[in-house]
Amino acid sequence: MSRTLNKVMLIGNVGKDPELKHTPTGIPVVSFTLATTDSWKDRSGELQEHTDWHSIVAWRGLAEICHKLVKKGARIYIEGKLQTRKIDDKNGNRKHIVEILIDNMLLLDSKKNKEDHIEELHNNISDSLSDNLISNVDDDIDDFKFLDNFEHNDFLSSIGSDNDELQQDNKDILNF
Repeated sequence: MSRTLNKVMLIGNVGKDPELKHTPTGIPVVSFTLATTDSWKDRSGELQEHTDWHSIVAWRGLAEICHKLVKKGARIYIEGKLQTRKIDDKNGNRKHIVEILIDNMLLLDSKKNKEDHIEELHNNISDSLSDNLISNVDDDIDDFKFLDNFEHNDFLSSIGSDNDELQQDNKDILNF
């Protein structure tokens, strides 16, 4: 029996914002690039660097999460497996594409970067509120001002209750 292992673990920086697409049956798939950089000192003591670019693919729920949370420049950790595909280019030449099909992803950015991202999401949500919704909130605020100016005794007498305890309870609630 032959045992094999196809496992990839990378920490790197995202090269472009994830691109979300859907299959004809509606399954979400996202792709983006991830850069990993090795650095070392050569014989003369000078710092050398080499960057590898990896094609990353995620499906279904993880695809949607990556699309929402992962942005260009983000530092992430991914786990997955190598996947090779064969395609024919425009000239009819057969090409082999190596991708990393991920099944796990963690954001590794600093807390400040996460706070900036959360603030950006909050601003996007705030910007998407319609003027109608905002005017409804303003109308509700005006209603509360009206209630503050409303005479509590007039309200209690309008209830029409002869029960003094009920009226006292209502006064206590309104004065709360």
